[in-house]
Amino acid sequence: MRRIIGLAAVPMLLLAGCGSNSEYAAEESASYDVAADAVDAAAEAPVVERLTVSAEDEAAGEAAVAGGEIAVSLPQIAYVYAYGFRVDRETIPVLQKKHADLCENMGPTKCRILSMEQSGGEGSYTYGSLNLAVAADSARAFGTELAKSAESAGGEQVNAAITGEDLSKQIVDTEARLRARTVLRDRLMEVLRSRKGTVAELVEAERGVAQVNEEIDQARSWLVEMKGRVAFSRMNISYESGQPQSGGFLDPIRSAVGSIGTILGVVIAALIVLATIAIPLGLLVWGILYLRRQWRARKQAGVVASSGESPDESEAGS
Repeated sequence: MRRIIGLAAVPMLLLAGCGSNSEYAAEESASYDVAADAVDAAAEAPVVERLTVSAEDEAAGEAAVAGGEIAVSLPQIAYVYAYGFRVDRETIPVLQKKHADLCENMGPTKCRILSMEQSGGEGSYTYGSLNLAVAADSARAFGTELAKSAESAGGEQVNAAITGEDLSKQIVDTEARLRARTVLRDRLMEVLRSRKGTVAELVEAERGVAQVNEEIDQARSWLVEMKGRVAFSRMNISYESGQPQSGGFLDPIRSAVGSIGTILGVVIAALIVLATIAIPLGLLVWGILYLRRQWRARKQAGVVASSGESPDESEAGS
């Protein structure tokens, strides 16, 4: 800090010298040389450490100048809206397209489509989803329009939810860190431009500039991401259709007829599993029995040969 004060005094001394005689200018120049020598003698700490402390001192000075008043700002809240609609299976693509058109008609500065998905399930069940980013000041009104368009298409809203995350502290902390890192970066750049200091100090300053620039870029990206979440609310819309629940005599029959395919599939799958197990096991048993018969036949032939009788005689005698 004292080095900066000494550098800032140079223009003042030059102006003072222009308005006086040469003798007075010489005295002021001599006084400045003495002050500069004192500043240089005190500058023994590393450049990066010295400038970091100076940045912290400046932040403390700004807080003192503010007179102890705390700035009050509106909460920075990122909202997430969730809406669910139940409509007929054939109506889901139509309603989904209608909601997407509502978003596109607002323009990219008010609404943006993030993703859209649709999948057909088993039977009469179908599912769809639409994710949007809507300007925060238009999100509630847009949600009302979604419900109206769903009702006009013969659907109904089955759920709605709003959640919010307060990002005020994170935004304020990131902005303060960004300001401090920017001041430090500027002072390190001034050291590199002036080429004052040893080679080790200049190398250290260059490394400090690279590290501080990386921190500044990271803080800026965080700040942009958080402010984007505050400016544009996330809106998650889901669509689903199911088989209507209607009581009556024919309901069990419909359920049984609808289950025929599933039951038949289970039976066929079980038969395939059994065949997979039974065929190798049957071949193994047949092989064992075949080898056993061959062994018995050879044993009987050996006994007959040792007795000198033909197989017919041995059978007749037995």
